Amino acid sequence: MNGIADKVAVVTGGASGIGAGLVRAFVAAGAKVVFADIQDPPAQALAHELGRTCAFVHADLRRDDDIDRLVAAAAEQFGGIDFLINAAATYADHGLESDRAAWHNGFDTNVVGHIMLLRAALTYLRRSSAPSVVWFSSESAHVALTGRWIYPATKAAIEQVVRSQALDLAPDHIRVNAVMPGWTEKPWHKTAPPDVKEHYARMSDRLHIIGRMGTLPEVADAVLFLCSDHASFITGSCLKVDGGHSALGPQGKDKHSPTDARKAAGVAFQAGVT
Repeated sequence: MNGIADKVAVVTGGASGIGAGLVRAFVAAGAKVVFADIQDPPAQALAHELGRTCAFVHADLRRDDDIDRLVAAAAEQFGGIDFLINAAATYADHGLESDRAAWHNGFDTNVVGHIMLLRAALTYLRRSSAPSVVWFSSESAHVALTGRWIYPATKAAIEQVVRSQALDLAPDHIRVNAVMPGWTEKPWHKTAPPDVKEHYARMSDRLHIIGRMGTLPEVADAVLFLCSDHASFITGSCLKVDGGHSALGPQGKDKHSPTDARKAAGVAFQAGVT
């Protein structure tokens, strides 16, 4: 994609899952990447694998000094920052049982930490020729999840932050968007026991119009697109990369025809009378 090569991307949550997929994709596209995580061993292994255009910084988004070190590392090693990719998240959430500390932790990690990261990186983003910020939303921002209150609330907040940041940062030519992935296949899905694989295959078929989970490259391609020159007129948006998951209602793929149901009811009633 045009506009990715030789740019500098900062990716949070880059040690595993979607975050690691993003790190790989940006490096493969010719970008220089500094990624943050609190999982040191897998992060160090990934940085070693990808070589000199990739660097890992241990950074906890709940700590401003860690955020400052992350930004400084990108500037010192690669000369600036063009893209911020806010992929880190905590899923810790016990719904009603979650105490104040749990709520603070969820919002500090998923929302506030990334806002502080943008504030710290703003000087470098303003110097970029094509700065872009990409957040991660979730369908849970729009629907209820049993037993989960914190995570969905943070994702709903993220979508509003995206709109606000897009508006206020437009004079600096900084575009701000989000992606909303559906169920996405991670490396552990491939090595899971057969019953777990079957469960995910069955649920993915039921929940996605396309009938399967997404892949890491499919999600990464959407993020690369939002950072590329091809998306130069897109800001304040949330791009759904969910195989049609959010388009399905509670009926899912099941066919239901009210006309057929009424006809069947009428036939049954007449048969009862006779």
